Amino acid sequence: MRIAVTGSIATDHLMTFPGRFADQFVADQLHTVSLSFLVDNLDVRRGGVGANIAFGMGQLGTRPILVGAAGFDFDEYRAWLDRHGVDTESVRISETLHTARFVCTTDADHNQIGSFYTGAMSEARLIELKTVADRVNGLDLVLIGADDPEGMLRHTEECRSRGIPFAADFSQQIARMGGEEIRILLDGATYLFSNEYEKGLIESKTGWTGDEILAKVGHRVTTLGSRGVRIERVGEDPIEVGCPDEERKADPTGVGDAFRAGFLSGLAWGVSLERAAQVGCMLATLVIETVGTQEYRLRRASFMERFTKAYGESAAEEVQGHLR
Repeated sequence: MRIAVTGSIATDHLMTFPGRFADQFVADQLHTVSLSFLVDNLDVRRGGVGANIAFGMGQLGTRPILVGAAGFDFDEYRAWLDRHGVDTESVRISETLHTARFVCTTDADHNQIGSFYTGAMSEARLIELKTVADRVNGLDLVLIGADDPEGMLRHTEECRSRGIPFAADFSQQIARMGGEEIRILLDGATYLFSNEYEKGLIESKTGWTGDEILAKVGHRVTTLGSRGVRIERVGEDPIEVGCPDEERKADPTGVGDAFRAGFLSGLAWGVSLERAAQVGCMLATLVIETVGTQEYRLRRASFMERFTKAYGESAAEEVQGHLR
């Protein structure tokens, strides 16, 4: 199964604040917030939702096709992704702009404040999916992740016009999108990904109820934080999958991306939706135990041992033959 992952390619500059953001806000002065946080450390990591998802899929052996725009400084990052099983031949390289950059501070309660510089990501709108599909002899699914908004709209319209199944995944871009854009991006999607907060925001901005949105997409996949994930389909009972036990909680950045990587890999393997969600939750658990979005190592034996403990022998038997 050939899956293309569109989305941002970026470097993450991750900082930790030892206090609590909530203690720094004055209730009657929120309209004039002026804050500076003295942080303890800085980690510069590879990131971007498209690259994060593709990296996770590469770790699981499903050879994803990364589609996005990066800067002229991308050579080292490209080599990293190539080494970890990602097809980077369809990444557009800007001649003038740097690769996008995410700057994020996490507090003691794991709340986050972040900023995103688009850089070369703005050129994603210039990428044509037909060129990608022709190169790899067709696409079975395109994940349209958070990226240049015009690029996301172009990819969605092209998928619809060419009959390519697509998954809608707005994540960070939902805050700047209006209701009409969101309606365009989700209508006809095979999968709609969001977390619980984004689910409510999608319904609020579109003016559609949860049932109305579900009728417009094949599957609605909602991540529930520490409670796992819920998958909804019209006329069928929801599928709910919990998370494996965490060994530690190091950094929540990229956990949603890892879930998507595992879930999409499960789809590529042809396992059930429940199994795909379990793989996604297991991979997400590895990421939350690691600082950075692509710093974890997937050790097959350990992965399967923890997967078996969380979901049972029967589930493990269906998955282990696919895991490389």
